[in-house]
This record gives sequence, C-alpha cells and structure tokens, in this order.
Amino acid sequence: MVVQAVRRRTATQMPEKNMKNAEYMIPMLVCRDGAGEIEFCRLAFGAIELSRRSDDDGSVVHATLAIGGSLVMIHGEVDTLLSQSPRVDGSSPVVIYAYVQEQVDAVIDRAIAAGACIQTPVMDLPWGDRMGRIMDPAGHVWNVANRAAETSAKDTHAA
Repeated sequence: MVVQAVRRRTATQMPEKNMKNAEYMIPMLVCRDGAGEIEFCRLAFGAIELSRRSDDDGSVVHATLAIGGSLVMIHGEVDTLLSQSPRVDGSSPVVIYAYVQEQVDAVIDRAIAAGACIQTPVMDLPWGDRMGRIMDPAGHVWNVANRAAETSAKDTHAA
C-alpha cells in the first residue's frame, strides 16, 4: 500500500536522525499502548518501524513509522507531555486522512481485522473519492480514501 504525500518518499529516503531540513508535517499520535498502535499501523497500513525508544518497563516512549511515503510518530503518554490519548468514545478533534493507492475496502478490512471499528462505511463521495472512516484501537480516527472517479468543479460544488 502506498499513502500519497505532498512529497513522495519511500522509507529508504526518509531522514533518519537529521530533521534539520525537514519540509513536511508529521502527525504524532499519543497512545496509552504505543506498541499496540505500532502493531495496528503495521497490520492495517503496512507501516515500517524506523525507530523506537522504550522506557525501562519496555513501554514505547516514542517511535517513528513510515507508511508509504509519509511519516507518523507514535508517542506514549508521559507526565511531561501535556497531550493525552484520545478518549475511545469515537470523538476526536483530529482526523488522519490516509490517501491510498490500493482498494480502500481492502485497507479498511485489514484495519478491522487489526481491531479498528467502522465510523463511516466505505462509500463513493460526490467529489470523486471512495472513503471510509475508522477508529483504531487507541481511539485515533482515520479517513481512508482513494480517487475513485474524476469529477468536475460543478460536481464538487453540488456536493
């Protein structure tokens, strides 16, 4: 699976430790169970783990994943980080829009098998995307979409 980013990069082209010249945004997902979130991303999206720092008890403090040409950071809840894991009630102020090249239905099926729940079933949308919304086991919300049809500006505005 390939997730499209503004600048397409592969995992081998990702910067390893030198972020000095970074020109992109990287979402950082705060999780109660960082290892579980890493496994979910691996199973659902084919994520490749690029780095991981663990606490003395083995829990994930921080990890960086490559999903297609994009990076995602996973961060465990820690007292010094004011951000907290999302509530697992389906609400989230942030939605990750994962634009994929493979069939959306297949990605959603893998996500469900890895523990996600459906928030919006997969459907074709008026602006040409095929999309479904899931909530992962950690409570993060993902729109998984790809381009299903070309539409005109008139079609898009009518939606």
